[in-house]
Amino acid sequence: MPKSLSQHRHISFTAHYTGYIWYQMGISHPVFATTKGKFLATLLHPLEVWAERSVGGSMRTTLKQRHQMIDEHLCQLIEQHPQLQILEIACGLSPRSWNFRQKFPEIDYRELDLPDMARIKTQALQQIDQQAPEVLTADIFSEELDCIFQMFDPDQPLVVINEGLINYFDQRMLRILLQGIAENARHFPALHYLSDIYPEPVKNKLANFIWSCSRLLKFMSRSAFTFHFKTPQELQHFFQDAGFNQVEVQQPQRYFAEPRQQNLTPEQDEHLGDLVWMIHAVKKNSVK
Repeated sequence: MPKSLSQHRHISFTAHYTGYIWYQMGISHPVFATTKGKFLATLLHPLEVWAERSVGGSMRTTLKQRHQMIDEHLCQLIEQHPQLQILEIACGLSPRSWNFRQKFPEIDYRELDLPDMARIKTQALQQIDQQAPEVLTADIFSEELDCIFQMFDPDQPLVVINEGLINYFDQRMLRILLQGIAENARHFPALHYLSDIYPEPVKNKLANFIWSCSRLLKFMSRSAFTFHFKTPQELQHFFQDAGFNQVEVQQPQRYFAEPRQQNLTPEQDEHLGDLVWMIHAVKKNSVK
């Protein structure tokens, strides 16, 4: 009898790993934690401990930082706009939609990913919530993305989220994606874009080591993984050129400071040395 194939075989190893780390953090559900994810988390644990001591952070610490910052910003937006609609691109095995539907049962929260991941995620979600909507699928670099935006109410603001995605694109592809999102913002009174990004590790004493790790990740993921920006100001200008009106960059050292200092300076042009940043970009329409 042939050996049965795992339904998770088409999920990238990074999705397995991040899905399991979120489960370890206590914010996810067992249906999003795979055996492969557990194996990878166990395998990488010694390296993670070393990195946290020597580099000042690791994959799992940046996962926690970026997830928390995005979640807190999303909560704030929902408090400001109770009718807010949400589209999460490249949702993977993230528990965010499940968590937010529990907190805000009436929210219109849709997810999007590649076909295999969309199917697996839909099955997982419907194991714990039979009313969970099907995860959408589309080529985000084609007109298919426009069709996804047309599924939302044009009279209400929309937030687009992606996490752990944009470093896998080179700057040309990233610009195309951002321009596509900003162009579709014209259909809504406002569009908010929340994302993490890994900046160049220029302030880290082990920058060369981190660059070497990024090249390994690029090879293993068969992607264009790279670091794009050296300063928040570079990032802000890039996003503004792509069509966004306002661009805010949050750096964990300042964001998680006590008391919180993230709003002290409207434009932070200094790289504080964090391994990951969070972006909140906004496109508003004065006349709809």
